[in-house]
Amino acid sequence: MVDRLDTSERARVVGRFAPSPTGRMHAGNIFAALMSWLVVKSYGGHIVLRIEDLDVERSRSSYADQIMRDFEALGLGWDEGPYYQQGRNDVYGDAFERLSALHLTYPCFCTRADLKAASAPHRGEKAVYPGLCRGLTEAEQAQRAKERRPAWRLRVPDVVYGLEDLVQGHYEQNLSTECGDFVVRRSDGLFAYQLASVVDDAEQGVNMIVRGVDLLCSTPQQEYLQDALGLGHCRYAHVPLLVGEKDRRLSKRDKDASLDMMLQSYGSPAGVIGRIAYVAGLRESFEPTTPEELLAEFDVGTLERMFPDNVQVLWR
Repeated sequence: MVDRLDTSERARVVGRFAPSPTGRMHAGNIFAALMSWLVVKSYGGHIVLRIEDLDVERSRSSYADQIMRDFEALGLGWDEGPYYQQGRNDVYGDAFERLSALHLTYPCFCTRADLKAASAPHRGEKAVYPGLCRGLTEAEQAQRAKERRPAWRLRVPDVVYGLEDLVQGHYEQNLSTECGDFVVRRSDGLFAYQLASVVDDAEQGVNMIVRGVDLLCSTPQQEYLQDALGLGHCRYAHVPLLVGEKDRRLSKRDKDASLDMMLQSYGSPAGVIGRIAYVAGLRESFEPTTPEELLAEFDVGTLERMFPDNVQVLWR
């Protein structure tokens, strides 16, 4: 893919780290952060650090502090932040009310069992919402609200949203047939990731998003939200996932991929970065290195060719 950012656009590139403080980082998290740093810095841009702590029950301030220390030790510095999502419900609520004023939201009373029984398969990781609650009358909504607190969904049109991804190439999705109306506020009152991240990206000036390919199928939904809220679109690079074995992403059970274990195995933060760079194909051999050293030889124009599979990279 040709790099389409001209000189004036390069001066405005803003990317982000957006970790969830629910545990210690592993190789997969670090790889995604490293790629975000390399892409953004190759444009001369700067990085925003946002702690995505919407999940109050699982998020811990101690994890957030540790993540920041780990980023610094690995040489993955940021230029602005940290920002937090907790305490921003008024901002997300304002966006939600704007969507409601456009008659784009409606209450959904479906249980997980309802959705599992009625949802159609989707080529991404999520099922297509079948619209069970879309046509409820006000009387029906009021009756169901007596029994169950609703989530709130966003109505989507029968429209195809497409993008040119720096890694995955062209991707498109019909919102109606391949996604369905999606949740913007959960039944427990918390705002959904889709809404919060779109609002935060706009407010923090983020216009270049580098993240795992598992979130590619969410991008058309976020672009639709951006349009509905009158916000600009971003550029995207969805990088492959590091997997423990085919179709099984790395997780905390992969002890050899945990940051603590990698530091023991490879001796230093530079050893960790070097190992990840080698496994991902950024380097032909393993040697300790730093993000700055990788940046000196990094070419964003080769991203599509850099990963032969484009979807998964086996951790080894």
